[in-house]
Amino acid sequence: MAKRFEDHFSPQAADYARYRPDYPSSLFDWLASVVPRRGVAWDCATGNGQAARALASQVEHVVASDASWSQLAAASRHPRVSYVRALAEACPLRDRSVDLVTVAQALHWLDLDAFYAEARRVVVKGGVIAVWSYGRTEIDREIDPIVEVLYSETLGDSWSPERRHVEEGYRSLAFPFATIGTPSLAMTREWTLDELLGYIGTWSAFQRHARERGTEALTDFASRMAAAWGPAERKRVVRWPLAIRAGRLPGD
Repeated sequence: MAKRFEDHFSPQAADYARYRPDYPSSLFDWLASVVPRRGVAWDCATGNGQAARALASQVEHVVASDASWSQLAAASRHPRVSYVRALAEACPLRDRSVDLVTVAQALHWLDLDAFYAEARRVVVKGGVIAVWSYGRTEIDREIDPIVEVLYSETLGDSWSPERRHVEEGYRSLAFPFATIGTPSLAMTREWTLDELLGYIGTWSAFQRHARERGTEALTDFASRMAAAWGPAERKRVVRWPLAIRAGRLPGD
């Protein structure tokens, strides 16, 4: 039975587009270096199109699909990106028409067998599939313990079971492709506390906890963060290591 699409992010789609960090340009430089040609890419489960727009700087055209209308509506437009509403296992692409398939921070939500079958159908021989995820924030020894308590204790049972795959860097998920070595990369941003709190507010577990249990514990977290952060305008470097898996389909 196919895995049912569960929409965890539509209610906060606008904040998702505003606060989710961008992927480093070096990731897309590397992707461009391993594909057979820089023709068409399919960014599956694109969300608000962050990866798709960055891919468009490296390839001729990007088809960016997502099952959520709200996420697609919040996506910024780009002349070389076509946004389409589609499930991962039923994309509107011709056989052998795509040089690269990407999934950014969403593989754990997909029906893997069905998605991989669709990827094999649409990718050219020798084409590439690349997936990546990022886990917990890394800031400094002053702030990290406070965020850890929120993540693991306050929100612990509000996370979906699939979250463990993100924490494992997708290492335990099936990936039946000829492995390509990947670079060691991370996302970084310089954020004020308000920006960090905006990002944390997009977490699916944060939203679920607020709906089911109210906001008292979350308000307490914000107060503790404010006391540790210092002046509201202060910026700190926020870092997220990327976990990347990439593979190549058989050539001729």
